[in-house]
Amino acid sequence: MVYLIDASVYVFRAYFAVPDHITDPAGNPVNAVYGFARFLAEVLKELKPKYLAVAFDESLTTSFRNDIYPDYKANREKPPEDIKVQFCHCRALCSALGLYHVASPAFEADDLIGTLTHLAHGWELPVTVISRDKDLAQLIRSEDIYLEFASRNRMDYQGVADKFGVLPERMGDWLALTGDSVDNIPGVPGVGPKTASALLSRFASVDELYANLDAVAELPIRGAAKLPQKLRDHRDTVDLARRLTHIKCDVPMDVDIDTLTRRPPTAELDGLFDQLGFGDQLRKQLHQLGAKLG
Repeated sequence: MVYLIDASVYVFRAYFAVPDHITDPAGNPVNAVYGFARFLAEVLKELKPKYLAVAFDESLTTSFRNDIYPDYKANREKPPEDIKVQFCHCRALCSALGLYHVASPAFEADDLIGTLTHLAHGWELPVTVISRDKDLAQLIRSEDIYLEFASRNRMDYQGVADKFGVLPERMGDWLALTGDSVDNIPGVPGVGPKTASALLSRFASVDELYANLDAVAELPIRGAAKLPQKLRDHRDTVDLARRLTHIKCDVPMDVDIDTLTRRPPTAELDGLFDQLGFGDQLRKQLHQLGAKLG
């Protein structure tokens, strides 16, 4: 099993969940780093991963999706200034813990996780994607797991299909039809999750749907008679949305299974904890968790 962590979700979660009075000796907030360190300790203790990668979002405004659609994620508030430095510390923490981590200015963490998932499947290894982002559920295949670690909610391939009403591999098309308000992606007006699920239960993809629009009017869907024209009128919107909602699985990455093999913590861990002003209990736990890896 290869474990793939969507780091930014959990760094932000820690930032808002852990009190901001946790500071380094210079008085700078380090609450997100501390919370993320505790999260990693729980992951390593409970899951005992041999192969693991941590993917970070490097920017909210410079991915290839912003080049395609400048309004992509434009509805989101800019992250607080003090979290930027904390992200750097979180990546340093991963290095000190012997965990492979990756980020890119051109690709989002989703795409890096998608590519690593594709590579793992090529190595005949299943993956566990650790995230709270529904977009990543589209990567799940047989024997894979989608895990929201904070709630310990686990979904396999069928579990994803049951939750969203569409097979995982069709979720990119499902989001293209419904739109995604979280990422400011437009969809087809009047096509909600239930309608999109019904359409993609009948047709394997958006391409197949558009090749058989006349058949849509005969489906047992509320408002089916008007759907073909509505879909025709918004074909450009759907095509644009598909380019935004589908996760890339071919990002150039020079990695093999050895790259993802977890290593013991390095001496840098103590230096980082001293710099951040963290106590000995978490430090000792992280050292103990990696002690048997050497």
